[in-house]
Amino acid sequence: MKVETALSRDLPPSEGAYSALRTNAQDQSVPVELTRKYDVLVVGGGNAALCAAISARRSGASVLVLEAAPKFYRGGNTRHTRNMRCAHDTATEILTGPYTEDEFWEDLLRVTGGQTDEELARFMIRESKEILHWIVEQGVRWQPSLGGTLSLGRTNSFFLGGGRAMLNALYLTAERLGVNVLYDAEVVDLDIQAGRFTSATVAHGGQRHDVRAGALVAAAGGFEANIEWLKQYWGEVADNFLIRGTPYNRGSVLKMLLDKGVQQIGDPTQCHAVAIDARAPKFDGGIITRLDCVVFGIVVNKNAERFYDEGEDVWPKRYAIWGRLVAAQPDQIAYIIFDEPSLELFMPSLYPPVKADSIRELAGKLGLDPQALEATVETFNRAVRPGTFDHTILDDCRTEGLTPPKSHWARPIRTAPFYAYPVRPGITFTYLGTRVNKEARMLMSDGKPSANMFAAGEIMAGNVLGKGYAAGIGMTIGSVFGRIAGREAAKNARN
Repeated sequence: MKVETALSRDLPPSEGAYSALRTNAQDQSVPVELTRKYDVLVVGGGNAALCAAISARRSGASVLVLEAAPKFYRGGNTRHTRNMRCAHDTATEILTGPYTEDEFWEDLLRVTGGQTDEELARFMIRESKEILHWIVEQGVRWQPSLGGTLSLGRTNSFFLGGGRAMLNALYLTAERLGVNVLYDAEVVDLDIQAGRFTSATVAHGGQRHDVRAGALVAAAGGFEANIEWLKQYWGEVADNFLIRGTPYNRGSVLKMLLDKGVQQIGDPTQCHAVAIDARAPKFDGGIITRLDCVVFGIVVNKNAERFYDEGEDVWPKRYAIWGRLVAAQPDQIAYIIFDEPSLELFMPSLYPPVKADSIRELAGKLGLDPQALEATVETFNRAVRPGTFDHTILDDCRTEGLTPPKSHWARPIRTAPFYAYPVRPGITFTYLGTRVNKEARMLMSDGKPSANMFAAGEIMAGNVLGKGYAAGIGMTIGSVFGRIAGREAAKNARN
């Protein structure tokens, strides 16, 4: 019997390796009783869920975490992360300088174009200052920031060992505190009456169980892995999207909540989407499929035409626009073109770039019109004006008389060998979610707070992210609101 590998691109996760793994329930670190009533039920298994579970348990509540994935794939998109953006007033051992609340707000305002709940966003930014220390108290460790095109040494803290190490630390702390965790546990229904949660129906081990709790924390992510749901808003082009993260974020919990009267927030077409290597797997390729070399070259579509300013701003503030830009191109495909001097300036993808000794040969390998690509490159080269190249700042290397322009880091593409990466839209998470207040309490469609339901992480990220993205902010949203949701859910259950 053939078993499909995790890199199977043509099968949805329900038919690939992940569903095969789902049939083998993982051993639980803590024995789980499904017949008892818990104070707090946390649905989800990533950063937001674990921060909520730990916070609730430290507040004295009994806690059950339901993770739909097998243990090996626990943690949702957190497995692929590497840093978090938090405000801080001074330099530290791992951060090169201060990052004030006002500067954080200005960065968020810029990437969202003002599409954010200012009160909630400023509250999150203020709370993020404590998260830098609180998360360390939960066993997470930081390391000095990475260099290169990231330019995040002052603003973002990097997890020692990456997202999986961070997750393992949180799970270890949760289990030591007595948090119960159940894997391969899919929530298939929620009993919600007049804004009050009473129980969840959970599919586990071939059976269904009704799990009761005094309060609910929903931290189960968005719906990015549900291609059919994406197609409702994007149309057939969604078939060409790649999903960077977990195949388990299919939006089932989100849909239940919205169907049962929770107020929604966010544009369903808005998401954290970046340009990733087109050769990546359909699901779960992770951060190693992201490409950070756009600023060093030009980006063309299948007609060998440029379509946007590659040097608009520093990469961490603008990299997340490229997924949507590529999604708007014919066949949702584009190509990053650069030459030898740029090859060592960025972290490469898992896959090597396409290499050729001439632009014409490169076009042939990419399936592009050779004359059209040569013309595009030569037109760009003629428009480049001399300057002092410095990829760490907004330098003065730019084009003139070119549409679209390249505002910074523009250098002629003339030195062989020439390189290219094919890219497609890579969706990390969607912004359609549940509306919450500063207690992380979900609001109902009539505008009133729910009696005992809270949300954290990607499932409520649309409150802060109306559009756009800044590196590390997803982890900020998850940690800040996870901590608050757990604390408030515990308080609610006790009262």
